[in-house]
Amino acid sequence: MAVEFTHLPHATILGYPRIGRRRELKRAVESFWAGRTTTDELETTARDLRLATARHLAGLGLDGAAAVPGSFSFYDQVLDAVALLGAVPERFRDLVSTGSTSEGAGALSLEGYFTLARGEGDKPPLEMTKWFDTNYHYLVPEIGPDTPIGFVDDRVVRQFTELARPADGGQAVVTRPALVGPVTFLLLSKPADGAPEGFRPLDRLDDVVAAYADVLRALAAAGAPWVQLDEPALVTDLLDVPFDEVADAVRRAYAQLATDLSPATGATGTAERPAILVTAPYGDLRSEVGDGLALLAGLDVEAIAVDLVKGAVPTGPVAGLKTKTLVAGVVDGHNIWRADLDARLTTLEGLTALGAGAVAVGTSTSLLHVPHDVADEPRLDAGLKSWLAFADQKVAEVVTLATGLTGGRTAVADALAESTAAVRSRAEAPGVVVPEVRERTAALTPADVERAPYAERAAAQQAKLDLPPLPTTTIGSFPQTAEIRTTRAAWVRGELSDAEYTTAMRAEIASTVALQEELGLDVLVHGEPERNDMVQYFAEQLDGFVTTVHGWVQSYGSRCVRPPILWGDVSRPAPLTVEWTAYAASLTDKPVKGMLTGPVTILAWSFVRDDLPLGDTADQVALALRDEVTDLEEAGIGVVQVDEPALRELLPLRRADHPGYLDWSVRSFRLSTAGAATATQVHTHLCYSEFGQVIGAIDGLDADVTSVEAARSRMEIVPELADAGYGRGIGPGVYDIHSPRVPSVEEVTELVRLAAKSIDPRLVWVNPDCGLKTRAYAETKESLRNLVRATEEVRATL
Repeated sequence: MAVEFTHLPHATILGYPRIGRRRELKRAVESFWAGRTTTDELETTARDLRLATARHLAGLGLDGAAAVPGSFSFYDQVLDAVALLGAVPERFRDLVSTGSTSEGAGALSLEGYFTLARGEGDKPPLEMTKWFDTNYHYLVPEIGPDTPIGFVDDRVVRQFTELARPADGGQAVVTRPALVGPVTFLLLSKPADGAPEGFRPLDRLDDVVAAYADVLRALAAAGAPWVQLDEPALVTDLLDVPFDEVADAVRRAYAQLATDLSPATGATGTAERPAILVTAPYGDLRSEVGDGLALLAGLDVEAIAVDLVKGAVPTGPVAGLKTKTLVAGVVDGHNIWRADLDARLTTLEGLTALGAGAVAVGTSTSLLHVPHDVADEPRLDAGLKSWLAFADQKVAEVVTLATGLTGGRTAVADALAESTAAVRSRAEAPGVVVPEVRERTAALTPADVERAPYAERAAAQQAKLDLPPLPTTTIGSFPQTAEIRTTRAAWVRGELSDAEYTTAMRAEIASTVALQEELGLDVLVHGEPERNDMVQYFAEQLDGFVTTVHGWVQSYGSRCVRPPILWGDVSRPAPLTVEWTAYAASLTDKPVKGMLTGPVTILAWSFVRDDLPLGDTADQVALALRDEVTDLEEAGIGVVQVDEPALRELLPLRRADHPGYLDWSVRSFRLSTAGAATATQVHTHLCYSEFGQVIGAIDGLDADVTSVEAARSRMEIVPELADAGYGRGIGPGVYDIHSPRVPSVEEVTELVRLAAKSIDPRLVWVNPDCGLKTRAYAETKESLRNLVRATEEVRATL
């Protein structure tokens, strides 16, 4: 099939949720992991889901060829690129096909693909970290000078073909295959173990681009008219590569992919590649470090997509755009509020000044970050529901705006009027502004965020808690068994009385406390059996939030969350956690931690309001938590942990914006904890982030003990903290809880020794990387037993 170049359709999106409307993919993948289903059965479920999704999107109005993005993944789009290229770390090379099986030489089976994500035996998985400024996590490729790189896995081609020529003979959909762009892939990679000093993954650009060129040739041969290459690395300057070098890499890459490969050799000739859409979501292409918009406009690609929600709208002509389609991302792919269509259409109309060959309407990012459909939410208030747009509603907004842009405002007059009415209704609704809440935050003073000096606190806390060197603890949650979930669900449905539910949860807490005492942990937790999610649990009890029934969003792999919706001013009508924590403390003589989720993380893992500065909302949440800390202390709890795993997550993608963010985020944490007594030990927890970029902020939190993810990175953060002069308690994780493997005593011992070598051992705590909610009890018990044994071995040497 020959490829004929046309402009990109006027309405498109950059990606769509891939887990399924009822989390079909999650269930299928986890069933496969458990050995209950076969590879063929998983592949069939995934194929059916892709086909249903593509046809659904076409039915919503994305009916032009290649308007529907092919953005499916079994686990993670960056891991997909690793598999595509065969860029497998040395420790997993035994999983790579030699060509004698159904996979091509250098390819991974589906089992091997998942092994890179989850680890196996003594092989730790790929490191995981945040995807730009979202709550999505990606797997970090490991690239060295000798890492194999080539086009070894044609899954992306097969998935295009199965939709363009479906085996069921039904509706065909010509999709736009979407891949992580070659420059972003390498900028997000880390040097492989053993790579020579000075080596950077970007040094392998020519090899990666050559492989991508082969991918494009294969897609063209299959009949794909367009391909989407995502280059979000262009909207950040946090990747420690100067803009000039990034720009040079982009020019080199797309000279080979766009210029050297022709979309067609003649009017009816055979194409060497599809037309190329380069996307740059999650931020502004233009900054003080360089002009990424001009860079992309200068490439020989057919279309570029820009984020006009977080990015500024250019006001003048941009050289090079006249030969391209500009996909204007005016519909927010990262939040759930209904768009002001009149204002968005005005923005689109103003883009004619840029001189683009054509303007298409799109989303600012992939819709991966929002739930499927507001219509699936039976419990939301009708008025509030009218303010919201999930993925399907956002597709409808894109289609409406495209119709208005091409057909004029009269063609969409009713939709514009309905949007304007919804925006006005939201602004005027009771609860959006609560005077008492606004007055309390306005009355705050600098003294409200200060505690006594750390040395004074440390002495008082040790006198009260009497902890040994290298104290052991966990991050908070223990495994949530099927029985726990069933009990909680029955209570929610009204099938269990409050008394019956309390009895069941108390039994689970008692079992968890007894287990921790048996294992020999020093500071205990109640295990959080009553909590469905570390943010949702609090949102369900705080005024200003609502929660959903089916609003699932992928966080990583098969892990899905339902972010609450923060729609109004926040306050605490009653204590949130005291009953459960106090009960746990009554069962033991050891210290028990009260467990709270911090204000920044509650915001980061919710869909936040866009009509109030985040810092103001954070202060409202912080004051609610401050009241909870006071109540925990009055109940006799002497250790309180306020988790902030998302502190790094919300860090702006441009360094120039860091000071303002760090000011309000650190202030809100301190506001939530500074009311604690000197003898109350305040902990915090951070996970799966590049902590080196926020070490100053970690110190600024002024927590008595900070636990951080460190197992996958093998204590990478510890020397950085030591170099920064960090002088309070630190608990670098020694047990990677996002993998089912059990770390050996020897492995944990080595990690504890590494930590105690870099940091004063008197400050070091020993704990897992994160909560144990997603783990099974058998592996949890063995892992924690090994953690305690390893700690005892290191203690004996101090």
